[in-house]
Amino acid sequence: MHVIVIGAGLAGTATAWYLRQTGAAVTVIERGAAAAMETSFANAGMLTPSMADPWNAPGTWRNLLRWIGREDAPMLLRPGALPGLLGWGLQFLRHSRPGPFHRNTLKNVRLALYSLKELQRLRDVAAIEYDAAAAGTLRACRDQASLDRAAALAGFLADHGVVYRVLDRAGLVATEPALVPIAESLVGGIHYCEDESGDAHLFTRALAQRAAECGVEFLYRSEFTGVRLDGSRVSGVEHRFLGSDIAGGGGSDANPDASDLARARAKPLDADAVVLAAGSFTPVLARQLGLRVPVRPVKGYSITAPVGDWASPPRIPVSDDHLHAAVTPLGDRIRVAGTAEFAAYDDALTPSRLNNLLNLLRAIYPDYAARLDPATISPWCGFRPVSADGVPIIGSTGIEGLYLNTGQGPLGWTMAAGCGHLLADLMLGRTPALDTRDYALARF
Repeated sequence: MHVIVIGAGLAGTATAWYLRQTGAAVTVIERGAAAAMETSFANAGMLTPSMADPWNAPGTWRNLLRWIGREDAPMLLRPGALPGLLGWGLQFLRHSRPGPFHRNTLKNVRLALYSLKELQRLRDVAAIEYDAAAAGTLRACRDQASLDRAAALAGFLADHGVVYRVLDRAGLVATEPALVPIAESLVGGIHYCEDESGDAHLFTRALAQRAAECGVEFLYRSEFTGVRLDGSRVSGVEHRFLGSDIAGGGGSDANPDASDLARARAKPLDADAVVLAAGSFTPVLARQLGLRVPVRPVKGYSITAPVGDWASPPRIPVSDDHLHAAVTPLGDRIRVAGTAEFAAYDDALTPSRLNNLLNLLRAIYPDYAARLDPATISPWCGFRPVSADGVPIIGSTGIEGLYLNTGQGPLGWTMAAGCGHLLADLMLGRTPALDTRDYALARF
């Protein structure tokens, strides 16, 4: 069986790995120059079954309306994005009722816990290094009402396997001593003991290398242009080569063999199955076949800076509900990531949104922020693929041989290994570890 996977981010690379491990021949088509160059490049770095609750919690729509036009809002709706959100938005609101929201949270937590275990096995088997840490994550709270809400959610998740501790102020700073300078502004928090963290970009690049060593073919700088059909069944894909992927190359003028390579790579590719794992761009690609995939891009931002001479840097990621953002230590770097912006596919780095992350850094680690050299900060933004119900979309479509792996939203890193393994099992006729009907496109 030959499978073509579209996209070499977390979802696509993990899918390719598991398909190859179960015997399929796999080709990955990626428009970037390497794996994990878009949404998987600089995310928050947290592996968090503890954050399984979808963003469309009851009452979210009121906040979205209240925050329109506020650049400091944790979730910002740009008016220009509204036309593309109408149908999707109605489903988003329908699933924000308490009943659907809680059911969808449980679907996510089951998948996230399974995925974290799969990731642990995968990194051992493939011997992957990615600045991994297993100290858990902290949710810091500045008032009792926030702590009570966080504890209630933690209790709900604990019934389904998420391990946590409620901490008072002393317990919080004992768990993360780097919080001592702001201890008086905190009332306590939640320690999710079994969460992990690590650099998703490093992980994906390393996994792509291991997959290539096992026989997966990666066609970088190659753009998917369409699926070929034989009747109602997938028979292959069309694609076009975007430039030389030879190390040191500078395009066809710089390399006399590149034009021949481009023509060769632009030939149609035969396949028994195709997986669309292109993140937020999956519905755009699927639309060419008349297929509606209820996923929309939600823009997130991050800034990354060196630890430098910080004498006692943090060891645990700390999240702040107020800004929907977190500060994560990644080896010798600190990453601040988060916020949510409905802005269609606008990939501009908006200064006000980046400043929100700087403000969070100042609020959590003021001493470090005060001496941080702005020239050392690397800003980034990417599009989270958010489904209408906040649950991933994994599995078959109405077109025979065409599969999806998308819709993980803010949990793409957490769910990557699990989604890839589930889909590979489903495609190759093995029994998946979870009921994949919970994640099927047919639920919409």
